[in-house]
Amino acid sequence: MESRGVPPGPYRATKLWNEVTTSFRAGMPLRKHRQHFKKYGNCFTAGEAVDWLYDLLRNNSNFGPEVTRQQTLQLLRKFLKNHIIEDIKGRWGSENVDDNNQLFRFPAASPLKTPPRRHPELRKNNIENFSKDKDSIFKLRNLSRRTPKKHGLHLSQENAEKMKHEIIKEDQENAADNRELSQENVEEVWRYVILIYLQTILGVPSLEEVINPKQVIPKYIMYNMANTSKHGVVILQNKSDDLPHWVLSAMKCLANWPRSNDMNNPTYVGFERDVFRTIADYFLDLPEPLLTFEYYELFVNILGLLQPHLERVAIDALQLCCLLLPPPNRRKLQLLMRMISRMSQNVDMPKLHDTMGTRSLMIHTFSRCVLCCAEEVDLDELLAGRLVSFLMDHHQEILQVPSYLQTAVEKHLDYLKKGHIENPGDGLFAPLPTYSYCKQISAQEFDEQKVSTSQAAIAELLENIIKNRSLPPKEKRKKLKQFQKEYPLIYQKRFPTTESEAALFGDKPTIKQPMLILRKPKFRSLR
Repeated sequence: MESRGVPPGPYRATKLWNEVTTSFRAGMPLRKHRQHFKKYGNCFTAGEAVDWLYDLLRNNSNFGPEVTRQQTLQLLRKFLKNHIIEDIKGRWGSENVDDNNQLFRFPAASPLKTPPRRHPELRKNNIENFSKDKDSIFKLRNLSRRTPKKHGLHLSQENAEKMKHEIIKEDQENAADNRELSQENVEEVWRYVILIYLQTILGVPSLEEVINPKQVIPKYIMYNMANTSKHGVVILQNKSDDLPHWVLSAMKCLANWPRSNDMNNPTYVGFERDVFRTIADYFLDLPEPLLTFEYYELFVNILGLLQPHLERVAIDALQLCCLLLPPPNRRKLQLLMRMISRMSQNVDMPKLHDTMGTRSLMIHTFSRCVLCCAEEVDLDELLAGRLVSFLMDHHQEILQVPSYLQTAVEKHLDYLKKGHIENPGDGLFAPLPTYSYCKQISAQEFDEQKVSTSQAAIAELLENIIKNRSLPPKEKRKKLKQFQKEYPLIYQKRFPTTESEAALFGDKPTIKQPMLILRKPKFRSLR
């Protein structure tokens, strides 16, 4: 069953819970069952519930195919704990659920949860404080004098020159205004720019419901942007905030297995499992998840962008959100993602679990270390697993430094120093540089564009084969025949007739020449 899609907003985890429970209650097949020589109607077994719920979660874009059957069973146990289901005798709460033939039914009560409401005064104060801070920094001086009312019309040369001289004169008179900006001004620019970009990428009217602007620490962003190694990993000045040396050595050992630089490690049977358990214990003992408790709502809202046709949007949004993290957290996240990504792709890695594959084990072990709510949320494990799976596949791009953000901040700082931006090409003066992203498209439009784009690429491949002069004619014919077999429609469009195909090689109708009649030599006798 496909997801109906939960829109971005506050308490998205609660909304997802309501969506899953509603779908389960409406779609789970009910029938008669016999147990202990007695018949029960409108019920289901625990195994049937796990089967149906497992299929639902794997086909839901918010969770995906990474969901395991064990996670599904855990969710079913939470259903019983929250009285979404009850056993056939009406018991719930402290009862247990196993993947067996135990009978359950739906209670008459509604399974929906009510999202908690933020205090209206607190919300109002957050909005007002951010508005005041923003206005104090980004108030445009003398904007009406400098900016034409109709930006879409070009100014006449005379008016443009007049305005240009007026601006230069005013800048000379107000040279004191072009002083250096304070550190506080610079930090506010960083906060403002990254929030504007994030809001644009997510396509939401406001971010106030998923993140408090005061939670954005500009110093963290600036540090994460400026202090990186050649591989893009954050370098910490305070080594006490870094991973312990023994944890780094263990992570390096598994990431490079079996080509570890430290060849003094013992190689007894089960050594890899012990090393992995050591790393897992360290991350599981951290006081809070790497993405921090305060950014939980922000990252959960990005989870709904983790769909094939919105993959680019999700990567860009996660790239900015990960810059908000404290530098020690960002460094730990980078090193962890690099390690588990390499391990999951390493075919030489010994089996670390009796029943779980390496990738599933990585997600199951570290998901709660990456994303978790301060107050227990029923879908935490599933949501975190979905996010960790996406981070594993795209960590190199997500955790790199976006150069466009630095450029945007520099333009805003320059604007604040000068008070205007001049475009000498057309005589226009813009009050503020604007940035826009591509318009989001539907899944159907994405599929259509994907087909057209791939066909264009295949057609380009055909042209490359045709125009390749270094390719021998025999080899070229062979490649064209192979192409015709794989993509007959594209080939037919390029060569609609046999004459057009023959013209490529300059072929002409050939007439077989008669075989030369060789006159047999006459043998004369020796006489």
